[in-house]
Amino acid sequence: MERSSSRHRPNVGRLAPSPTGGLHLGHARTFLAAWLAARSTNGSILLRVEDLDASRARPEAMTGAQLDLRWLGLDWDEGPDVGGPSGSYVQSERVAIYAAALECLKASERVYPCTCTRADIARAVSAPHAEDEGPVYPGTCSGRSVADALSLGDRPFAWRFRVPPGPVVWEDLILGRTAIDPSQTGGDFIVARSTGPFSYQLAVVQDDAAMGVTQVIRGDDLVASTPRQILLFQALDLPRPHFGHVPLVHGPDGRRLAKRDGSIKLATLRESGMDPRRLVGWLAQSWGLTEEMIPSSPSDWARGFDLARLSRDPWMVSAESLEALTP
Repeated sequence: MERSSSRHRPNVGRLAPSPTGGLHLGHARTFLAAWLAARSTNGSILLRVEDLDASRARPEAMTGAQLDLRWLGLDWDEGPDVGGPSGSYVQSERVAIYAAALECLKASERVYPCTCTRADIARAVSAPHAEDEGPVYPGTCSGRSVADALSLGDRPFAWRFRVPPGPVVWEDLILGRTAIDPSQTGGDFIVARSTGPFSYQLAVVQDDAAMGVTQVIRGDDLVASTPRQILLFQALDLPRPHFGHVPLVHGPDGRRLAKRDGSIKLATLRESGMDPRRLVGWLAQSWGLTEEMIPSSPSDWARGFDLARLSRDPWMVSAESLEALTP
């Protein structure tokens, strides 16, 4: 029986900001799509704070993200500020759950201790993006078993997941049938450090399953993460959500927006006096939901919303179009 299907479960979407900086226009567009995809089917939404990267996480960014999302008109049924049956909704408070998942992977020898560079280990903490994909791991330590970790003493190491050869195929809610061979796009990947923390890949898989998430809508810079997460869902015998990857927003310089782009942060727009209804209308227009910019709230677009109709091309934002929205 295929346990990866969420066909017969109530639709549950999620918003999962990382509190490493202010949310920007690209986040708003992706979160709006995720919110609409759930609300259009009378589904629920949960908010989860992904703060495993302790060196970059900022408490004020966690508060700021919630303020920005509510200003935009998005709400959620479960989250750090409203509670819910799946709490905690802050990843740094869920490490015992990730530790249990790691023990399951050890028991089935799906992981092995790797003593390769600490830089590789550090990169595993944050959500990866397309430009972060490095060379394929050569399998230097793959001959080790779980028990070999005992012989390493105090030497730091990472637990790497054994990636089987061959493509992982899924029906993407936006991209359609997608196939990626993770053994050729990174190879065996890190799920934890010997002294912590746990990786983004392991944490989000465990959280999505534990929180009953059925639908993950996120930027297409995370497409390469999807086959890795599917493999983890399978290895842990967990039901997985449906995935949909939306195109990113590119700024006036042609690059995808990043948290360094202060002028397009939601906090900056909010503090400038921008009407959030105008911003939502602009975002709806960018998705092709309307030909004209109509000031509106997110709920105005929920009825009849269809992910399959969204454009697969990046949205290019000009400085002139942004200025036209501000008073």
